[in-house]
Amino acid sequence: MCGLVGMLAANSDAPSFAPAIERALPCMHHRGPDAGGTWHDADAVFGFNRLAIIDIEHSHQPLMWDPDTAETREDAGGQQSGPQARYAMTFNGEIYNYVELREELQSLGYTFNTSGDSETIVVGYHHWGADVVNHLRGMFAFCVWDSHTKTMFVARDQFGIKPLYYATTDAGTVFSSEKKIILEMAEALRLSTELDKRAIEHYVDLQYVPEPESLHAGIRRLESGCYAVLKPGEEVRAQRYFNPQFNTTPVPKGSEDALFTRIAEALEDSVAKHMRADVTVGSFLSGGIDSTAIATLAKRHNPNLLTFTTGFEREGYSEVDVAAESAAAIGVEHIVKIVSPEEYANAIPQIMWYLDDPVADPSLVPLFFVAQEARKHVKVVLSGEGADELFGGYTIYKEPLSLAPFEKVPAPLLRGLNKLGAVLPEGMKGKSLLERGTTPMEARYYGNARSFNFDQMRRVIPWAKPEWDHREVTAPIYERSRDMDPVARMQHLDLFTWMRGDILVKADKINMAHSLELRVPFLDKEVFAVAETIPYDLKIAHGTTKYALRKAMEKIVPPHVLHRKKLGFPVPMRHWLAGDELYGWAQDTITESQTDEIFNKPEVLQMLKEHRDGVSDHSRRLWTVLAFMVWHGIFVEHRIDPGIAQRDYPVRL
Repeated sequence: MCGLVGMLAANSDAPSFAPAIERALPCMHHRGPDAGGTWHDADAVFGFNRLAIIDIEHSHQPLMWDPDTAETREDAGGQQSGPQARYAMTFNGEIYNYVELREELQSLGYTFNTSGDSETIVVGYHHWGADVVNHLRGMFAFCVWDSHTKTMFVARDQFGIKPLYYATTDAGTVFSSEKKIILEMAEALRLSTELDKRAIEHYVDLQYVPEPESLHAGIRRLESGCYAVLKPGEEVRAQRYFNPQFNTTPVPKGSEDALFTRIAEALEDSVAKHMRADVTVGSFLSGGIDSTAIATLAKRHNPNLLTFTTGFEREGYSEVDVAAESAAAIGVEHIVKIVSPEEYANAIPQIMWYLDDPVADPSLVPLFFVAQEARKHVKVVLSGEGADELFGGYTIYKEPLSLAPFEKVPAPLLRGLNKLGAVLPEGMKGKSLLERGTTPMEARYYGNARSFNFDQMRRVIPWAKPEWDHREVTAPIYERSRDMDPVARMQHLDLFTWMRGDILVKADKINMAHSLELRVPFLDKEVFAVAETIPYDLKIAHGTTKYALRKAMEKIVPPHVLHRKKLGFPVPMRHWLAGDELYGWAQDTITESQTDEIFNKPEVLQMLKEHRDGVSDHSRRLWTVLAFMVWHGIFVEHRIDPGIAQRDYPVRL
């Protein structure tokens, strides 16, 4: 687990950019405080910050390998320059099947000089070429430079667990684990730092910036499940290698138990692989089925497993009680972090700096504190992200069942009923059902996090364009899933929107802020290979979600967990924004923000007042705007001090 930066120069002048990369590396020191270094030849430059997890004494990067001599060389710090070997590579992530891949490649005649996972990637690339990505089981973003063919190969894991930003100018193309590295190099790259209004509208609409965009027009992200091959002076042209499909065929009657067994076996194997490390591994625990299943299976490999959770004390109730009950049931030592409103507000600028682009998810803040606490005890944690998307865990996935009768209504009548629903008074019984049932899924379902409808958004950002709304993001994804059942289409959409735009961004950025590696065993290619075969009637059944997963976990997790609703880290944001906890902070943030060309600030202040007065619950919409304003104050106005420790100072941001 680390932070990488790589550049392919357009004019064989890579050495001239090496100093800029070296100056920028401190911006992501938090991703890899154990070691760092740079390497370059005439065409390519690599920089690296390492968090040592596997093969701690070796497997330093950037890593060089030559098939003719079978020699591997590592950069243990400082600068190295070529020519030294055919391949140079820098890599962020973990390959969980590296032991099996090493054995396979050794049987083909290759030798290895380290005992880590990095070397298997570059040797595998030499043998399989671009198809190496289909052999890798893990989370990854990497760059391989082939000095013989003058090509750079870059790739990102199937689900997008590890990030990879890039920018192309006439100077060349730079890749990085964090956007702030590229911003720091903007002058050297002759890169414009203009904001992207389309991406801003997408953010306000969805609460996150959807891939491949970033809020800076000149900086993009390689999408999840994609790779690219480029030569000096070429543009990045991503090629998709992972095209998830969900089964639309029912499981033969009588074979359900066999499917449940396959799910349990796949998850148990995944957790076993994810426990591979030369450091201590812990686990986050919310008390729901996802994190409890992971922690229970992890304890089989570490009897002294530590688990961690966070929450808020309010009105005599604490969400952490649920997690503590689960921890006691599975017999693990449990550590709790309680977050106060003051801590919450004070951490927001720091969190926005680590994020690179804002994500308007209030659970980012408690995650920040529980990761901080966990890092005092362990270097790696497991978590339950991805279970909802793979196994059908969101309550909204049950909607197609309630709307099924509308499928039999003739189209002309549907259109008439839709118009009727639109004119019915707000709050009238049946209005919502009528409107949803007569609206196509492509227009109705946009994922798990839409803050504003278009009319509301126009009040806040008057320049918003209808053609830039959420449908611009979701339409191509819906097109790829047109042959799937309704539940599968919703899952498919969430895999490419909410999961990689919110869930995995915070999983990576917030944990790495504390030099803590987070691993997600549900988002494993072998687990997905089973999950994609589950028909919809075994996802949403008997009034519950994730039915097949719950059946698979019956003999693994404590009984009280099996049918508990999704928990996560609930945040009392509605209450805090209306009360003394955050109202004053929100008012000051809006007033002081220099975003008048983006937001209608009087309207935002009016929303805050309405929220305080109980006229309407604007908490999600307000938080979306507030998060952006803090981000803008750091990265654009340079007015807000993110309060980053000296080791991670923002260099000329």
